Amino acid sequence: MIGLLQRVAQASVKVCGETIGEIGPGLLVLVGFEREDREARLDRFLERLLNYRVFADQQGRMNLSLRNAGGGLLLVPQFTLAADTNSGNRPSFTPAAAPEQGEALFNALVERARGAWPEVQTGQFGADMKVGLVNDGPVTFWIQVN
Repeated sequence: MIGLLQRVAQASVKVCGETIGEIGPGLLVLVGFEREDREARLDRFLERLLNYRVFADQQGRMNLSLRNAGGGLLLVPQFTLAADTNSGNRPSFTPAAAPEQGEALFNALVERARGAWPEVQTGQFGADMKVGLVNDGPVTFWIQVN
């Protein structure tokens, strides 16, 4: 499973012109699943997201996690993160989880996240989403849990 984690001042997701998820300061995480990903690894993935130290402490160093700093968590499904881009000029989506598997994993992740964190918003699996964000820093990290 792959997470493109971005520290944001604010972020939102719209579907058909309607805002379906929105946070202030916090983390926007674009989430992609690969074929070999299993639900058993979701807890480890979520712990990485909640505990990854990307927020500044009093000395201005990135020593605080979402758990320490507080804020929102916006999870957005994005299967294109699992693309194979190693050859040619067109990505291959062979490594990506099948839609049914990806949706089940995303829904399970959201359920776990809502049980572990008070402010969780989401995008919509399979929808044409418009994601808006103000990246704070900019700070962006690629997190992968196998």
